[in-house]
Parts: sequence; C-alpha cells; structure tokens
Amino acid sequence: MDTMKAIIAHSDGQLKIQNVPRPNPGPTEVLIKAHAVGVNPVDNKTRLGSGVNGFFDDAEPMILGWDVAGEVVEVGIGVTRFRRGDRVFGMPRFPRPANAYAEYVVAGSREIAGIPDSVSYETAAAAPLAGLTAWQSVVDTFQIGSGDRILIHAASGGVGHIAVQIAKKRGATVWGTASKTNHETLRKLGVDHVIDYKTERFEEIATEMDVVLDLVGLGDNPARSVKSLRNGGRLLVIPSPANVPDPEILKDREVTAGWLLVEPDYASLERIAEMMDAGELEVIVGETRPLEQVAELHAMIESGGPFGKLVATVS
Repeated sequence: MDTMKAIIAHSDGQLKIQNVPRPNPGPTEVLIKAHAVGVNPVDNKTRLGSGVNGFFDDAEPMILGWDVAGEVVEVGIGVTRFRRGDRVFGMPRFPRPANAYAEYVVAGSREIAGIPDSVSYETAAAAPLAGLTAWQSVVDTFQIGSGDRILIHAASGGVGHIAVQIAKKRGATVWGTASKTNHETLRKLGVDHVIDYKTERFEEIATEMDVVLDLVGLGDNPARSVKSLRNGGRLLVIPSPANVPDPEILKDREVTAGWLLVEPDYASLERIAEMMDAGELEVIVGETRPLEQVAELHAMIESGGPFGKLVATVS
C-alpha cells in the first residue's frame, strides 16, 4: 500500500506527523499532489473540539485542513475538467473532512479550479476558504453593488481583506474595523473609512450602513453592529449561528440578520482566480511554515495572527 506523510491531530490537541495510506481518487475525483495548504481559524477550533469537529469520525485519524493548492497527478473516471499536470486549488468537502494537511489530497473535480500562471501555489492555497467566504457573503448573499455602504469587521483578517477588495470592485463604499497597525495597508486595499476597534466605537462612526459583515461575531459585536445599520439593513454573522442577535433587537430597527456556512463552489473560485490573475485581488500571505511546523501556525492563530492568511508549504 502506498503511504504519504500527513499531520494528525491527536485527542490531546497535539499535531504530529506520521505515515498514513495515500488516498485514491474515486469517480469524478482527482488526486492532488499538494504544494501548499492554507491554515484557517476553523482548523484550530476543530482541533480543540469545536468548529466542525462533529463531522469527523472518531475511529479515523483526524487530518485537518481544507485549503489546498497543487498539481493533479491522477484523475478518476468521469473527470472532464482536468488532466494530469494541471495546477489546481480549492476547498474540497467543507465542512466534511478533506484531509488537506498531507502530501496528497483527493478532491471532487467540481470543487476545485485552475490556478493562473501568474499565481503561486502559496497564494492559491491562501485563497479558497477565505475567498469563498468573502464571495458568498458579499456577492451571493448581500449582492453588493455600486453605492452600497458596507461595514466589515476584522477587515485585516483572512476573509476580511478579501471581502474589502471584492466589495470595492463592485462599487461599494467600505468601512472596516482593525487594529491601528493595519490601517495603512487596508487603505491601500481600498477601505474608505478605517476604524480602530480598540479605541473607537464603530457604531458611532459607521452609521446608516446597508450591510454589515461581522467576521468577529463574539461578545456584543453583533448586537452593536445592528446599531450601525439603516432601517431595513442586513447583518451577516460568520463564525457561528449562536451569535446572531436576538430577534427582538432586530425588530426594533427592522433589520434582518443571518449566518453563513461557506461551501465548495468551483464557479466562484474561477472568478476569484480571474481577479487574482488580473491584479484586481491581492490575497496576502502573512506567514508560511513547512507543513511539519503547522503547529506554529496554529499558535499564531491563537495569538491573533498576522495580517492576511497563514500557509504551510509541502515539500
């Protein structure tokens, strides 16, 4: 049996490298030789027992990770979109296990997209989960268009800095919350009004918003976000449905609120790839480490992390 190296999350939360069976692609699936994998907050939450931990089988080794960028090395029957040697990226199976912290990853051929020649594997690996969350929020849910006013919380995070650029590309005026050290970079990405969440009350600065994208979703942030909205405005809380404000709070201002669980979508990934290739979307990689050191990236997530995305490279 062919084997590969993978990072296993153990019951005590430790991440350790070991050999596991190499997967085989089934019908309409491809086998990807990974060159880089994205590391996301949901990976860390799942490792610690929350996140999407419930989708994992306790009888199987827990291999975290969803974002993958690499080369197709094998195709299953029925695959028409790709062939061996193609450079691809995606977020297969989410929220079900994709086992991306590994040398080889199986993905459905309609869960992935091609990587433009101008985009590195590291940048491509940073894009899927964050990019699709941003796209499905800003474009599919909010249907942001010219003249819309949007407030994005955690604008310097992995999802936030992509959502900012997508909203600006579609003609919105963007407010964003972030720590002071990230303000200048956010202005360069297109944020019109940057708010220091540590020293300023965002609901007093960002008012009469058409929509609010709350990528923090903790404490009183969602309830305060309602105050930023105009009557009839919309709030989307990403981290958990448990953090959507009470209906009575929404009723007072005729505001609607909901939650979004990102899903694989090759068509939107292709749009994201086109934007990256055209220089219209900059996906910022804040830190990289070899896959063997992915625990260091998890530690960065727990401490707040750098601007942008975290990526592990696969040798």
